[in-house]
Amino acid sequence: MKIIHAYAAQNENSPLAPFSYEPRQLRDHDVQIEIEFCGVCHSDLHQARNEWRNSIFPMVPGHEIVGRVTAVGAKTHKFSIGDLVGVGCMVDSCRHCESCEEGVEQYCEEGFTATYNARDRVDNQITFGGYATGVVVHEDFVLKVPEHLDLKGVAPLLCAGITTYSPLKHWKVGPGMKVGIVGLGGLGHMGVKLAHAMGAKVVLFTTSASKIADGKRLGADEVVVSKDPQQMEAHTHSFDFILNTVAATHDLTPFINLLKRDGNMTLVGVPEHNHPAPDIASLIFKRRSVSGSLIGGIAETQEMLDFCGQHNIISDIELIDIAQVNEAYERMLKSDVKYRFVIDINTLRNSTAA
Repeated sequence: MKIIHAYAAQNENSPLAPFSYEPRQLRDHDVQIEIEFCGVCHSDLHQARNEWRNSIFPMVPGHEIVGRVTAVGAKTHKFSIGDLVGVGCMVDSCRHCESCEEGVEQYCEEGFTATYNARDRVDNQITFGGYATGVVVHEDFVLKVPEHLDLKGVAPLLCAGITTYSPLKHWKVGPGMKVGIVGLGGLGHMGVKLAHAMGAKVVLFTTSASKIADGKRLGADEVVVSKDPQQMEAHTHSFDFILNTVAATHDLTPFINLLKRDGNMTLVGVPEHNHPAPDIASLIFKRRSVSGSLIGGIAETQEMLDFCGQHNIISDIELIDIAQVNEAYERMLKSDVKYRFVIDINTLRNSTAA
């Protein structure tokens, strides 16, 4: 793989456009991957437009990667040529802090190395992501993908899937529990599918009545329109756990009031501006808690993929050509997607071969 063809942003104001680069030479424990599909995450848009003020250009976004191994380093032992693999949001970490040693590399004390928009720990070169024909990653941060799943729908599991699986698993969601999922987007639709597969009673909260039928199709036992006070009141003090996937600023207190004593609500969406402070009495008088959660460690991400393989869970996606990625960004801003865009990287490979 002498040249990798990709789509990149050259600065925060430029659209994504064709870009090529030479990947690093294979290190002893590296895996070279020919990418087949890459999901489009809302964070890709934030980063490409420097909305979080930490962007490094040129930038090749993409951290929901599925492909085949085409070469391995001299000491690689976890993967072989031809293996079906995935790469998620991180490609390295410090390996020695408490979090890394406990297998939660996403909370690395030194900060994990992101799949793109980061600096490689060895040579300080910019990391480039999955809107590309290939990628080279250390084997410790590569995942095995179940062969029988539809690969197009697998790609978003590497971000949206693990972002929702990790808190559901951490709070021990399972049979006999009543679980709420707030929001039905890229994250929320995965939260509904996973919580349902874990055996919980699942209630979806949405601001739009038009999403009721789809919520039930995805596995929700009930759908509540959160703008309706009567519907909300009917569920007061009844939830063991609520997963809040909404990235827009909103009042958390109405959802906190739905929790049982000792119930928890975990936030996984990062809003542009902070949520208003919740009513503290609502927390204190029922010993409720509000927490946050990032993605998952490598071991937990593999566990999530295996779980999805066992339950035939994939994301609901819209497949696009690489040339449609800028249009997809504009549609994401309007929430005009059910529920995740995925790029067919063969369209990039074919365009460069023509």
